[in-house]
Amino acid sequence: MDLPVTIVDYNAQWREMFKQERARIMDAVGAHLIALEHIGSTSVPGLDAKAIIDMMAGVISLDIYRRCVDPLSALGYEYVPDYEDELPERRYFRRRVDGLATHHLHMVVINGPFWERHILFRDYLRAHREVARQYARLKRDLAAQYGTDRRGYNAAKTEFITSIERRAFAERGDICE
Repeated sequence: MDLPVTIVDYNAQWREMFKQERARIMDAVGAHLIALEHIGSTSVPGLDAKAIIDMMAGVISLDIYRRCVDPLSALGYEYVPDYEDELPERRYFRRRVDGLATHHLHMVVINGPFWERHILFRDYLRAHREVARQYARLKRDLAAQYGTDRRGYNAAKTEFITSIERRAFAERGDICE
C-alpha cells in the first residue's frame, strides 16, 4: 500500500540530521565526492516539508556512482535506477528506516544544470521567506489533493518550482530559457 504524501511542520533538527548523515556519507565515499549539500525543503529554515532529508552529492562524472553503491549500501542506502530514463543526469539512492524513506541522495555532476537548479532554488527560498511560505501552502494543498499519488503531487509542483528557478537565475543575472 502506498502511503500518502505527508507534509509536516518545519523541524529545526533537520539541519543536525543532515550534518550527521553528511559525516557518515563523507566517511564512506567522501574521496569520490566534490561536495555534499543539503537540498530540498528540509534545508530551508522554517519551511514545512516531507520529513525526508534530501542531499545532493557533486561528482566529476556520473560514473563515480558505481564506486559508491557498496559503501552506501553498508550505510543503509539503496541504489534506485528506476528513474534514470526520466532523469539521466542523476543517480539516486534512498535510505529507509522501518519501511519509511528518511534520506534521499542525488548524485549529479557538480555545477551541471541539475546541481545549479537545485542550489539556486534552495538559496532563493532561504532568502525569500514569503515565497517559502507560499511553497509550503502549495505543498500542503497538493498533498491533500493528491494523497498517495506522488507522481501527481510532484508534477503539480513543477510550475511553481520552475517559476522560482527562473527568478533565481534572473536575480543572479543569468538568462534562463
